[in-house]
Amino acid sequence: MNISLNWLKEYLKIDLDVKEICEILTSIGLEVAGYEKIESIKGGLRGLVIGEVKTCEAHPDSDHLHITTVDLGDGRLTPIVCGAPNVAAGQKVVVATIGTTLYEADKEFVIKKSKIRGQESEGMICAEDEIGIGNDHAGIIVLPSDAKVGTPAAAYYGITEDYTIEIDITPNRADGASHLGVARDLAAYLQQRQVISYSLPSVDHFAADRNTAGLTIEVQRPEACIRYAGVCIEGVKVKESPEWLKTRLKAIGLNPINNIVDITNFILFELGQPLHSFDKDKIKGNKVVIRSFPTGTKFVTLDGVERELNQDDLMVCNAEEPMCIAGVFGGLDSGITPQTQNVFLESACFDPVFVRKTARRHGLNTDASFRFERGTDPNIVLYALKRAALLIKELAGGEITSEIIDIYPQPVKDFKIEVTYAHIDRLIGKEIGKENIRKILKALEIKIVQETEESLLLHVPPYRVDVRREADVIEDILRIYGFNNVEVPAKVNSTLSYTQKPDDYRLKNIIGDLLAANGFHEIMNNSLTKASYFEGIDTYKPENTVLLFNPLSSDLNAMRQSLLFGGLESIAYNINRKNENLKLFEFGKTYTFHKKEEGNPLKQYREENKLALFITGNKNIASWNAKENKTNFYTLKAYSETILNRLGFPVDYLTTEEDSRDIFREGLRYTQNGQLLLSIGSISHKLLKAMDIDQEVYYAELSWENVLKELKNHTIRFTPMPKFPSVKRDLALLLDKHITFKEVKEIALRTEKTLLKNVSLFDVYEGEKLGPDKKSYAVSFTLQDDEKTLTDKQIDKIMNKLIGAYKHLLGADIR
Repeated sequence: MNISLNWLKEYLKIDLDVKEICEILTSIGLEVAGYEKIESIKGGLRGLVIGEVKTCEAHPDSDHLHITTVDLGDGRLTPIVCGAPNVAAGQKVVVATIGTTLYEADKEFVIKKSKIRGQESEGMICAEDEIGIGNDHAGIIVLPSDAKVGTPAAAYYGITEDYTIEIDITPNRADGASHLGVARDLAAYLQQRQVISYSLPSVDHFAADRNTAGLTIEVQRPEACIRYAGVCIEGVKVKESPEWLKTRLKAIGLNPINNIVDITNFILFELGQPLHSFDKDKIKGNKVVIRSFPTGTKFVTLDGVERELNQDDLMVCNAEEPMCIAGVFGGLDSGITPQTQNVFLESACFDPVFVRKTARRHGLNTDASFRFERGTDPNIVLYALKRAALLIKELAGGEITSEIIDIYPQPVKDFKIEVTYAHIDRLIGKEIGKENIRKILKALEIKIVQETEESLLLHVPPYRVDVRREADVIEDILRIYGFNNVEVPAKVNSTLSYTQKPDDYRLKNIIGDLLAANGFHEIMNNSLTKASYFEGIDTYKPENTVLLFNPLSSDLNAMRQSLLFGGLESIAYNINRKNENLKLFEFGKTYTFHKKEEGNPLKQYREENKLALFITGNKNIASWNAKENKTNFYTLKAYSETILNRLGFPVDYLTTEEDSRDIFREGLRYTQNGQLLLSIGSISHKLLKAMDIDQEVYYAELSWENVLKELKNHTIRFTPMPKFPSVKRDLALLLDKHITFKEVKEIALRTEKTLLKNVSLFDVYEGEKLGPDKKSYAVSFTLQDDEKTLTDKQIDKIMNKLIGAYKHLLGADIR
C-alpha cells in the first residue's frame, strides 16, 4: 500500500524527514518496503527561471531564428538564440539555464552553452510542452507582465514535492491500510516522546438539504452484512476532479477518473473504509436490497465479464436485479457515468469471511475486498459517508436529498480483554513500569475500564480486529514501546535438556551439512501446489490429494503428495535463467488422503516427512584440464548411498529392488525390515515434458519417518582396533553373464562367517576370448582373526572353501 507523505501530514503535524518516518513505521509493525520522491512536474522545474526579453533581432543566417538577450535577474543580459515565431522584446518568459535537464517522455537532455549558426546561446526560452506544464508547442510561453524577473519557475508555478512511502501491510494489520491508520499508529509512537495527536476533518456541519429521495434499504442477510448505510445526493455534475484531489490520488499510484469516483477512492485511502457510488436513477423500484441469488445466476461486472453467482455471494441489488457484488466489485449497469445526475452513496461493513470466499470464487482482488477480507471498522461507516457526501456536494454540486439510512441491528462492541502486569513484563522481557503501560494503552485508544494492583480490564476498539487476546495487547504495547528498547540480558539462563533419540533436528542438520559440503543447495517450496499435477499419474492418485475448500488460486488448490513437483518447478525456473547444472535438496512434508468408511476422520489424512534430492546437468564444467561430464543415475545413487551410510544404514545390508513407478524410467528402492527407506530414479520424459524441462533429471526421495523408526532399533557397539593384521586374497571368477556381484558376495559371507571381514569387486572384464555369455569378476577378500595372526594353512583352507562354493553354486571357473 502506498502512503503520500504530504497527505499524511494533513492529519498529523510532524516535521520529521521521510527517512525518520520510515524507520519509525517499520519499528512499530508497518514495514516500509521503500520510498520515492515524486514531483507534480518531472524534474521540479529545477534550473528554470523567469526572464525578460530585452532585445530581439532576426538571425543573419536563418529565416526563422532570432537572437535575443534576456534579463534573468542576475545583473547581466544572457544571449539566447530562439526559434519560436512569437518571441519579441519586452516579453516575460521561462528560461532553461545552462545545466538544466529537460524531459520529453522517457528521454532527457541537458541545456549546454552552444553556438547556433555562429551565434552564442546560453540557454533556452521554453514552450509549455518542453517543461511539462502543457502540450502546446506553437510558441514559447509568454507570462503576464507582473511576473517577477529572476523568480524560480518552480515557485512561480507552485510545483509541489512529495514522497510516496510503500508499506507492506501484513494480514493482521488491516487497521493500518489507510492514511488515518498510519497517522494513528505514528501518533501513538510519538506520544511517548512529545505532545502530539492526529485529527480528521470535521463533519459536524453535515445535514440533509431536503428529504425527498424516497429511497429505502432492506438487509436480508444480516449475518453477512454487519452494517449498511446510505445517502442520496441529487443534482450533481460529473466532471474532472480538482487539481488537489488528482494530485493526492496520483501520489499513491491511482489514475483519476471523475470527481465522484475519485472521492470514493480518496475516502478509501484516507480512512480505510470502502465506499460505492450508484447512479440513483438506475436503482429500479427506488429500493436497495442486500441479498443473495441462486447458484448459477448470471451477473456482468464492471470489467464486462459475465460471472455465475453462488448462493453465498452477497449482492447489493435493486428491487429487481443485482447491481454489485458486495464488498468486491461493481456491476456494469449501475455505476457512475458522465450523464449521472443523482447519486446513491453506500458505506457498509461486510463480514470478512463472506467477502473472502466470494473474492476467491470469482478470482477478484480489489482495494475494497482487500480491506473487507481483513476486517473494517463498523464505527467509521457513518463518518466516511458524511465526509464523502460533503466532498461530493463541494466538488460536484447538488443537494443531499435524504437523511442517512443506517441499518445496524447488532452493534459491534469493544473487545474485552484482561491483562496482568506480570504477563506484560514476562513476555516483553523487561519491566517497563505501570505508568508507561497506561500511557501506551491510551495512545493506542485502548480504554482501561478497570484496574487492580495486578491487572487491567481493557476495551479494545473494533477497528483493531487483530487484538483479541492478552498476548495481542502485550505485542501492541511492545511495538510502541520499541523492540530496540528491550536490552539483551547480560546473563544466559540454561537448563539441561534430554533430547529424544534419534534426534530429528540434529540428524537433519548433519545430512544438510553433508549435502551442502557436496555442492547441493537447499530449496524450500510451498506445501500448496496444483491438484492437476497428480492427474494421469498412477504413483500419486488424484483421489489421495488433500484439496483446499477455498484456494487462493488454481495453482495453489491442493496439498502436495510429493516433493517432486516443487523441485521440478525450481529446476525449470533455474534452467529458464541459464542455470542448468543443479544439485538441490529439500526437507519437507507431504500430505495424502485415504478415505475410510469408519473411524476417526482425522485418520484419513496422513502427513509424512521426506527428504528429496535432485541432480541435473553437468557434474563438472569443461576446462583446459577436464572434459564436460554429465550427471547420471549412478551419480545420484552414490550421493544417496552416502546419506544412508551416514545415517547408519550400510547399503550392503539393505534390500534393493527395482522401482517400477511411472514417474521413473528406471529406479531402485532400498528397504529394511519391509520399510521403504529410499527410492531413486531417472524422471520419466513424459513428466519432464509436462514441466517444460528438456534435460535429464534424477530424483531421490528418502522417507524420513521410516529412517527414524528404523534408527530406534539400531544399537551402536564399539570394538577396539584389531591387534592382528588382516590378509587380502584375490580371485578371478569366470561366470555367466547374468550373475551379479551381490550373489558372489552373499555366497562368500555365508561360506565363511567368522574370519571373512570384507568382499569387494575391483575389476569386471568382458571380451570375445571369454565367450559371448561370460564375464570375469576380480574379487578381493579380506580375512582377519581378532585373537591371533592367521597362518597360511588357515588362509588356504578358507580360500579353497570359497572356490568350491563358487564352482558348486555358480558354475564358476577360476582363472
